[in-house]
Amino acid sequence: MHTAAGAQARLPIRSDMDLVWVRQHVRQAAAQLGFGLVDQTKLVTAASELARNTLVYGGGGTMETEPLAEGGAKGLRLTFSDEGPGIADLEQALSDGFTSGGGLGMGLGGARRLVHEFAIESNPGAGTTVRVTSWVGRAPRPREEI
Repeated sequence: MHTAAGAQARLPIRSDMDLVWVRQHVRQAAAQLGFGLVDQTKLVTAASELARNTLVYGGGGTMETEPLAEGGAKGLRLTFSDEGPGIADLEQALSDGFTSGGGLGMGLGGARRLVHEFAIESNPGAGTTVRVTSWVGRAPRPREEI
């Protein structure tokens, strides 16, 4: 797998306005890679939730975008990083219906269902990194039991 043609970007997440920029950037990048409207919306929705978590719970951080190419497939990887307090119980945080605040209400579990690949690393006191990847034209990921 390698980075596809297209701009890699690193955006700050420090304010509500930055959340708007994140959504706009993800939609633009996904459209340029050939994602259909429904898949763009899924990825933007996941990015919006993850960016909001980065701001509200992580105290701010960054989102990096990386266009990908694997074989003939194109994809987009988003990495959200913060240096906040971390997540004490990842299993609980990923469970359906869990929310610790007034976000979109879908939480990490909902964001995970909207993408093809989802990875999270969190260390109490040392921050959280969430990496998601979606592929153009690939079937949705099957629902996982936790």
